[in-house]
Amino acid sequence: MPRRRKRAITLLEIMIVIFLIGLIGSVIGYNMRGSLEEGKAFKTKHAQDQIKDILLLEVAKGKDIDYVVQNAEQCLEESKLVKDVEVMMKDGWNAPFDIHRGSRDKNDIEVVSDNLEKYNDKKKNKNKKKNKGKKTIPYYDDNEDEEF
Repeated sequence: MPRRRKRAITLLEIMIVIFLIGLIGSVIGYNMRGSLEEGKAFKTKHAQDQIKDILLLEVAKGKDIDYVVQNAEQCLEESKLVKDVEVMMKDGWNAPFDIHRGSRDKNDIEVVSDNLEKYNDKKKNKNKKKNKGKKTIPYYDDNEDEEF
């Protein structure tokens, strides 16, 4: 019986495999960048809604709205609806929320994140640039004049 020699992997083959793994990793990393920002925006928006709802519940229980706004962390702790108040009081970018009375309705509470506003502005500008050269075709409904 003839013996078969084991064929070793060449250096070139190893280099090609490493190059392909690096290429795939970089493509995935580039695509994940936008997803991470969207995740931060999602977390921030939902944290804003939760904080606002809990603080308004505290106002509904009879606490003064100015006291609730000034002592938001303490009110969140007293509500027993939040496990970790310190984490809840930070947005997705790990910056603290700005909590104040509503600008239009003084009986409302606003929870604001500067980073979320910057993200939304950047997203709007990106969409404007994307749609800048496109022409829109007006929609006309033939059935608009018909009476039923």
